[in-house]
Amino acid sequence: MSASVKAARTHSPSGAATVSTKLANPPTLIEHKHLRFLIFDAPSDRNIDLYARELLAQHATDVVRVCDPTYNKATFEDMGIRVHDWPFPDGEAPPDSVVQDWLGLVSQRFVTTKDKEKDKDKQAQLLQAQQQQQQQSPAFPPCIGVHCVAGLGRAPVLVAMALIEAGMAPLDSVIFIRERRRGAINARQLKYLEAYKRKSKDKSCVIQ
Repeated sequence: MSASVKAARTHSPSGAATVSTKLANPPTLIEHKHLRFLIFDAPSDRNIDLYARELLAQHATDVVRVCDPTYNKATFEDMGIRVHDWPFPDGEAPPDSVVQDWLGLVSQRFVTTKDKEKDKDKQAQLLQAQQQQQQQSPAFPPCIGVHCVAGLGRAPVLVAMALIEAGMAPLDSVIFIRERRRGAINARQLKYLEAYKRKSKDKSCVIQ
């Protein structure tokens, strides 16, 4: 790990913008209530240090890769960031298996007191997730990084789904993301999100 990446461990989220300015297509931070996602394009082994610094600055716990690999994921995993490989075709909506895995990860990383009260059987698992978050960053909330090739289609769709699960209307979730990442979500994906039905019975199941 380079010295510049190590130094990023002490950066606050507000100080991470200087890292993004060195990338041609800077990552986009999406924040809603307690949800925090970093959408970005696919790194390469040549520029992965820049992405690593950004992820550390945002206190990322995970990276979700929904495209074919373009870099060695060991770079992120050596820093304690878990990489999940859940690829699906470019320009398409995610398959059910990816939706299930994604929503499960979001629920685990963004745990609330209300979540624990609703399902007593999962208390131990949720507590462990919270402890992992605190070890990763005791001062700042966690963040999930997610990327596809350009960071404009598959990755934003997953983030939009998480916003919908948190109570945001489908079209509002798309607008919310597009205001922060221009060109995100194509027409086919927009139709998918407009027809998307919240999987959780309670819109506050992910966050309050």
